[in-house]
Amino acid sequence: MATLVRKGSKVVLFLCLLCLSLRYVHSYPYAWTESEAIAWSRVSEWLGVHDPEDLYFVVWVAIELIVAVLAYSLIMYLWRRYRGVFKNRCANR
Repeated sequence: MATLVRKGSKVVLFLCLLCLSLRYVHSYPYAWTESEAIAWSRVSEWLGVHDPEDLYFVVWVAIELIVAVLAYSLIMYLWRRYRGVFKNRCANR
C-alpha cells in the first residue's frame, strides 16, 4: 500500500509540474513577427502540416513537457540526496 501511495504521489507531483509548465512556460500572448510567421509557415509546409499554428502548438507542448520532466528529475535528485544526508546523520547518532 505504501508503494502505491509513493508512486501515486510521484504521478501527482509530475502532473502538478506539467500544469505549472503549461501555465508559465509559453510565448502565446505575443504575436509573431513577419519573419517568425514566414519561418513557421515554411517549416510547416516542409513537414506537411497545413496550419503553422498546429505545429507551433505541438512544439510548445513538447517544450513544456521537457521542462516538466527536467523539474521532476531535479526534485527527485534533490530529494534522494536530502534523504541520504538525513539517513547518514541519523545513523551517526
